[in-house]
Amino acid sequence: FPTVPDDAVQYWVWGAWASGAAAMVVLLSGRRRRAGTGVLMLGAVLIGAAGLAGPPRFSDDSARYAWDGIVTGSGVSPYAHPPVAAELRGLRPEWLFPRLETAADGTPRCPDARLTREVPGGAPLCTLINRPEVPTIYPPVAQGWFAAVRATVPREAQWWPMQLAGLGASFAVTLALVRGLRRHGLDDRWAALWAWSPFVAIEAVANAHIDTLGVLFALLATLVLTGGRPNSPTRRAWLGGLLLGLAAATKLVPLLAAPPLLRRYPGRVLAAATATVVVGYLPFVLAGGPDVLGYLPGYLAEERYADGSRFALLAALLPGPAVTWVALAVLALAAALSWWRADPAAPWHAQTVLAGVALLVVNPLYAWYALILVPFVALSRRWEWLVVPLALSIGDASAPRPWVLAVATVVVASGSIGRLLRRRARPMLEEDIRC
Repeated sequence: FPTVPDDAVQYWVWGAWASGAAAMVVLLSGRRRRAGTGVLMLGAVLIGAAGLAGPPRFSDDSARYAWDGIVTGSGVSPYAHPPVAAELRGLRPEWLFPRLETAADGTPRCPDARLTREVPGGAPLCTLINRPEVPTIYPPVAQGWFAAVRATVPREAQWWPMQLAGLGASFAVTLALVRGLRRHGLDDRWAALWAWSPFVAIEAVANAHIDTLGVLFALLATLVLTGGRPNSPTRRAWLGGLLLGLAAATKLVPLLAAPPLLRRYPGRVLAAATATVVVGYLPFVLAGGPDVLGYLPGYLAEERYADGSRFALLAALLPGPAVTWVALAVLALAAALSWWRADPAAPWHAQTVLAGVALLVVNPLYAWYALILVPFVALSRRWEWLVVPLALSIGDASAPRPWVLAVATVVVASGSIGRLLRRRARPMLEEDIRC
């Protein structure tokens, strides 16, 4: 929505969600046709391409992605210095570090950027990068992705390289979903939950969030570990673990898909995943030292997880420091139950519930964390969980977050209970028909 005024953009987002829901109802209510997959893929390209219409509207994270890619591509560890470090002065493109202006009273100003200070020295500096005073937070596979994307374009190329890469990753998720649904005898039209989603077009393409690559690796790990190629179960375990490690080394959020995948061959899967993460970090440790967590500890404190106030749904019921421990207990219980109850042949049911519960409890400030939920909703066909990314997309100015999360919880519970009642009623109906 590059030309929509700020005070109207939330209504456009809601309208996009409503349009996407209507398109899904029309698609799934009709009969399956041979041309259906072609229509699905065409829609994926057209809707995704709409995300290329302009610069990101809701997030400037891809400015950091571009900067990290430039730094890594120059042979410097992005964990070693923040963007404001004087050591990196020669790498700064003007679009990420616009020229400083001087106000009438002589003070420095940055009309369309952040005003910060170079370190050391304190010289004023304009930048589009968020949190420019701290090193990067993104793991090594994400850094490799950033560097690979930026290596193909001039340094002055602005937002579109990351958006185009996001479109490619998003389309790969669509292809993986279609193949996975078909292989397990499921209706491949459900892949449209991802392919036609305005939420995906906004967050994966327009905002170019790296979460999309992590989602792709987590989905591929799931499909590998549930059968197919390679034919050897042992090879599948090692390959699935490798893909799970790539997901974790892209971003931590895709690990929400991991516990249900550990029902079969947990030792091999964990060993392969751990080795992948270690190997991914090793070049950065050798290049810049052991401090490769970047801003992660500071981020957790900044987002108010340390004092428990970020857990909005639980904090409304249990104010005080105890809410953090309750939240951790709920998350641990959900992870344990998802592992214990998961069907190794169809773990996406447990993955959907675990990811959905975690998002409701953790209440991330950023809606794109819910991208991990969408492909598993498509595989499980538990449509009611799509209310979670919708809830996280509603700004605090529109409605109080605890109330939004409470309504989302009621919708999820109602849909789940309704599905359970229909499942129990079906055998009784079949028995009555036979009689």
